[in-house]
Amino acid sequence: MLTEERKQRILTDIEHNGTVHIRDLTVQLAASESTIRRDLGELAKEGLLRRVHGGAQKISSLRDEPGVQEKATAHTTAKASIARCAAEMVQNGDLIFLDAGTTTAQMVPLLQGKDVTVVTTGVDNASLLADYGVKTIMLGGTIKPLTKAIIGAAATQQLAQYRFNSAFIGANSVHIDYGCTTPDPEEAATKRVAIGQSAASFILADASKFGNVSFAQIAPLASTTIITDDFAAIDSEFTKLDNIKEATF
Repeated sequence: MLTEERKQRILTDIEHNGTVHIRDLTVQLAASESTIRRDLGELAKEGLLRRVHGGAQKISSLRDEPGVQEKATAHTTAKASIARCAAEMVQNGDLIFLDAGTTTAQMVPLLQGKDVTVVTTGVDNASLLADYGVKTIMLGGTIKPLTKAIIGAAATQQLAQYRFNSAFIGANSVHIDYGCTTPDPEEAATKRVAIGQSAASFILADASKFGNVSFAQIAPLASTTIITDDFAAIDSEFTKLDNIKEATF
């Protein structure tokens, strides 16, 4: 089978099924594992699929964004591990920014009993912080129904008045060339301001986010620390970078 024919078969499978596995492709295409890996690598460089451990996934649209309810039930174990690692960065007396999102939400119970002040753009996170007795400031602005995040000029202007020891930021995608991105430019703008106002910033992203690209950049890859859950599930081009940390909790 010619290379281009083999690649087209791979793209057809991934379009229909969402994922492909190297072992299955070696049988279906009568090709060696090294050949399939090379094909997947070349297709990934062309932006036609995303490499994952053991195979590849379909790349979603730059503007695709799951809602908060969908996110809440996805990759929960990974998010819990990342949240535990992130919470270890918080010290008594800190002023921190906590982004909207389901991974940052898992940090909230771990902040109970700490002498910290949290500024957040997350409607759900603000309510949860209050439930746990954590001193909280919620920014004003427009509520985005899909993610329950506060967005808009009022939020970014208010945020620019604060300084933080640490900022904990969610991202939809982490790409080796395009950095940390999210589908909504207004949310990206708020996240960028928070990073700029913080002595240290952390992107919280489980392994499923790596290799993807969304519409609006939050930060270049090297400009912040990224905490993820499983180095074995992401490409080695990421794991060799000093600013990408694996949660070991």
